[in-house]
Amino acid sequence: MGCQFVAMHRISDAMILGIGTDLCNIERIERTLDRFGDRFRNRVFTETEQRKAERRMDTVGTYAKRWAAKEACSKALGTGLRMGIAWKDMAVSNLETGQPVMAVTGWAATRLAELTPKGHMALIHVTLTDDHPWAQAFVVIEARRTDVTP
Repeated sequence: MGCQFVAMHRISDAMILGIGTDLCNIERIERTLDRFGDRFRNRVFTETEQRKAERRMDTVGTYAKRWAAKEACSKALGTGLRMGIAWKDMAVSNLETGQPVMAVTGWAATRLAELTPKGHMALIHVTLTDDHPWAQAFVVIEARRTDVTP
């Protein structure tokens, strides 16, 4: 049997700008929280993220998933945690439905703007999961055309 190539037709006005994933050990985050406490929390997590984690039954798992999401987002931006991206430049919150969403500020927002083609808007999709002792996040950055008429 030979290979068959299928021509792809443009069916959408969107493209993928970046993909990132991270796997985080929840017990490692727990040890870090025990050792550094508020110093760690305040360096890495926004106030919104801290409020969310502290009111959850699985506080440490919640922090671990958000840590993984920040790592995954930095990878999707094509930089990892270097080039000036700060932990708090990436923030996970939740819609009323519970769906996690990622917002970027500072250098991460600048990097996202550099990646986004003219005539497009960037959307960051994030999914979180955990199965003790692991927390995982997956981030896809999509660019959708804004200048399309129906």
